[in-house]
Amino acid sequence: MNVEHEVGLLVEEIRRLGTRNADGQVSVKFGVLFADEKCANLFEALVGTLKAAKRRKIITYQGELLLQGVHDDVDIMLLQD
Repeated sequence: MNVEHEVGLLVEEIRRLGTRNADGQVSVKFGVLFADEKCANLFEALVGTLKAAKRRKIITYQGELLLQGVHDDVDIMLLQD
């Protein structure tokens, strides 16, 4: 799979699992995304796809690298809707 396609799939999954905040932006906790069975089967390297999407300014989150357990409560915010 190419990176653009995986980033597109990531956006769909964030919309599916996330919630809208008061500003109308969709966000999801990293732990929710990581633990989701569909995402686990869809993405070979979820963290790599997240980094690629962040570089493209499609999503944002605190920090550089997200790790399961340690960063489960980190919000991943969708910047483009």
